[in-house]
Amino acid sequence: MSESEEDLFSRPRDINCNTLENLGPLTAMAGLWQGTRGVDVHPERTAAREQVFVETIELQPIDLQTNGPQLLYGLRYHIHVVRPGERSTYHDQIGYWLWEPATETVIQTLTIPRGQTALALGRASAEAKTFELKAQRGSELNGICSNPFLDGAFKTVEYGIRVTINDDGTWSYQQDTVLMIRGQTELFHHTDHNTLEKVAEPTPNPGATLKA
Repeated sequence: MSESEEDLFSRPRDINCNTLENLGPLTAMAGLWQGTRGVDVHPERTAAREQVFVETIELQPIDLQTNGPQLLYGLRYHIHVVRPGERSTYHDQIGYWLWEPATETVIQTLTIPRGQTALALGRASAEAKTFELKAQRGSELNGICSNPFLDGAFKTVEYGIRVTINDDGTWSYQQDTVLMIRGQTELFHHTDHNTLEKVAEPTPNPGATLKA
């Protein structure tokens, strides 16, 4: 076995198992959050429509993950969105925010119950207060996959999110989902933005007290 082949199966040594201490730019996002000033701009039959929303986001640390020598720390998240004064779901989303210290890469995986999933990538320093991620249809690295109806009627060609960690302890995001809508010649920018305030602290990951 060559050295390069052996490295593919070699787990990193001297690992800090406390995820909350190793999340890089994601550190300030850990916990339970609520935002009451969200705005969603989405397509309707004749024009774009603006909808305000209330959002709850839970981001809990997971145990470190390894792919051979690759080391990832992360947060498992669940987003639940409602219209003001309502209880029924307006949007639901699950996935992971991941941080790879060795390459200073931020990864977001997302899945929504309308039959769509994506993986977005971005670069940031461990101390970054602002970072951006993108996913693109057709990419084998940061791609977008949709069910047949969505792909034919509301094809997502690009997804982007910009996160800003604010000095007052909140964090904000601006999100742009670019759609190719069947029968329309121009791309539609489905946008969302909100600012989240902390409701509760995160629960340490199960392996936080273990030694590597």
